[in-house]
Amino acid sequence: MCVFTRVFECISHACVNANSELCMPTCLLCVCLSGSVYCDDTGLDHIPPLPKDTTHFYGRFNHIRHLKNTDFMNLNQLRSIDLTGNQISEMDEDVLLSLPRLQDLLLADNNLQTIPELPASMKRIDLRNNRMISRGLHSDAFKDMNGLEFLYLSDNNLDSVPAPLPLSLRVLHLQNNNIQTLHEDVFCHLHDRSFIRRNLEDIRLDGNPVNIHQFPQAYVCLPRLPVGGP
Repeated sequence: MCVFTRVFECISHACVNANSELCMPTCLLCVCLSGSVYCDDTGLDHIPPLPKDTTHFYGRFNHIRHLKNTDFMNLNQLRSIDLTGNQISEMDEDVLLSLPRLQDLLLADNNLQTIPELPASMKRIDLRNNRMISRGLHSDAFKDMNGLEFLYLSDNNLDSVPAPLPLSLRVLHLQNNNIQTLHEDVFCHLHDRSFIRRNLEDIRLDGNPVNIHQFPQAYVCLPRLPVGGP
């Protein structure tokens, strides 16, 4: 239940499910504590109304299928969304774009083929074990995310490495996709042989049909070779 200082705010929220027999405010069904709302494994089939000062939302292991534009409205303090282990297959186009402080988006183990445009403030994106396809990513999807450090896209249906990638990126996991080739400028600058991408030290390409040994020019700028290849 909610901490004492926020009881009145939480009681005033709309019910989590207006059709349910037990019409409960969000912070009675979930746990609200110091800006974090914990709704893991509570049987949710949609995002409940969240307090305006929510910074971290955990809705793991529920039955949510669709993220709507209204789900995170006016949550200007929201920095992390964790919806791992739901059944999400659809996201409205602007559902996350209006969140100015969002840094962590964790959507592993869902049914997504596409992902809408994300805020440039992202630091960690986890889309492991979905049904993501390359055309389901916006063109230049990660280009302007100058603080992005961790990008997890393993166990999907991608047929190419998403590019361009920001220089801030440290970890890129793409194992168990359908990537067959690498472009020379996917990690490096084709016309600047002195360029070194110093931060990107963990690239996983194992479990793809690509032979990384056939594309040496693709990673001459990297501090470490990618993991992968037959």
